[in-house]
Amino acid sequence: MSKTPENEVLGSRGDVVPHRARASGRRALAGVGALITGGSRGWGWGWGRAGAPRRAGRARRARAESAARGDGGGPGGGRRGPRDRGDVAAPGAAQAIAAQAAALVGPIELLINNASALGPTPMPLLLDLEPDAFAEVLRTNVRAPFELTRAVAGAMLVRGRGVVVNISSDAGAEAYPGWGAYGVSKAALDHLTRSWSVELADAGVRVFSVDPGEMDTVMHAAALPEADRAALAEPDEVARRIVEMIETPARARSGARLLASSWRGGAVVEAQRGGAA
Repeated sequence: MSKTPENEVLGSRGDVVPHRARASGRRALAGVGALITGGSRGWGWGWGRAGAPRRAGRARRARAESAARGDGGGPGGGRRGPRDRGDVAAPGAAQAIAAQAAALVGPIELLINNASALGPTPMPLLLDLEPDAFAEVLRTNVRAPFELTRAVAGAMLVRGRGVVVNISSDAGAEAYPGWGAYGVSKAALDHLTRSWSVELADAGVRVFSVDPGEMDTVMHAAALPEADRAALAEPDEVARRIVEMIETPARARSGARLLASSWRGGAVVEAQRGGAA
């Protein structure tokens, strides 16, 4: 199962850490302005370690205070700009985040909606979940990606290119006790992905979602402390596979829901809409 919120980052505020990095090796992402939410931990931080910063100008929007890594710790090189702290789900945040990111790294051609909210822990059954907590999960996991995509998609349409990646979970395809709010939000995010895809089909903008699988992260340990860490994927490896998906549009097509665990050297397994990922 990969229902664990690998993209969840503790806290409610975070950093934007811009990069305009040099190109190296594969060049598909060279010079691309990227905005990644939830980029200070989990696979979002693994994105940097996977080498993507060497190919893309990057603004990472993280939702963490205690673990935010806006201090330059980590490989990848590139020029850093000033940091900004904020919440992707805050009212009016999307336009401000998109505008600041574009000012720091240039036009945003890659958006990765990775930041996410799990809801209260221990995770309650729906009967015990407060409506405000349910609404907060939807606000972070569905509304914020919608607003951020809407904020950057117009400029992508003008340029005739762009990629939006939404980070999903198998909790959006399979129901688990206690995971109701999170699962509902990820199911909605997957369908939002498909809706954006068909509406932008002729505009050169690709939109797809990825189930990253279970990874060895702080959030996995918090959600499933009994899990065997040796059986979990490394965030760096998941990030590398997502980079490959971004760079191979013929195999990671718009509207797809992809499994990071099944991506091998460009071979893709697409999750079925009605089955677990």
